[in-house]
Amino acid sequence: MPEVVHLFVCLVHRFPMKELEEADAIQDKGFGGCIHGRTGSKRQVLLMDDETLNRFGLTPGIVKENITTRGIDFQTLAVGQRLRIGEALFEISTPCDPCSRMDEIRMGLEQELWGQRGWLCRVVEGGKLRRDDHIEVLAPVASASA
Repeated sequence: MPEVVHLFVCLVHRFPMKELEEADAIQDKGFGGCIHGRTGSKRQVLLMDDETLNRFGLTPGIVKENITTRGIDFQTLAVGQRLRIGEALFEISTPCDPCSRMDEIRMGLEQELWGQRGWLCRVVEGGKLRRDDHIEVLAPVASASA
């Protein structure tokens, strides 16, 4: 079953992420205390899978993800997909394109991670989530035009 293996917040830009045992997801904002979360933004929370981090020899938190997952095939997820994690509900808003800061971790990493840096999500329903929480993958939300 898919699960949360790490939770992180960014307290200061360009500094290491702070790891948490539990986080508060705030509706339409992101994680409490994280400077990346903004009301109305597509980048409220970043999900990254542990399997990809391991494949690239990266430590959890280094690519600035808020939630490190295990057991989800990220290639099967899509924009609009909803995920129940702990008490919170997230909706995938867009893939996270690697930026030039990835090359600060390791030269060439920006290009290597293309299409594999995880998913940006918005917080649909706030609530607490914890390490080891199960992740429930829900059906994508039907579009209004359907």
